[in-house]
Amino acid sequence: MALPKSRHSKARTRSRRANWKLEAPSLLLCPNCGAYKLRHVACPQCGYYMGRSVIDVKKGKK
Repeated sequence: MALPKSRHSKARTRSRRANWKLEAPSLLLCPNCGAYKLRHVACPQCGYYMGRSVIDVKKGKK
């Protein structure tokens, strides 16, 4: 197994890790009901996806 010849300083390690950022998920407005939803996911409020009903929201099933 390979080992480094010399130790990296804390500043070098931390500056490299400073770019590990989390991004908020991009939300879209549902064209059917106007609620916010994730992209490429059926709307949790009305159950519509791509202009058609895919989930019966009252039952919670397909």
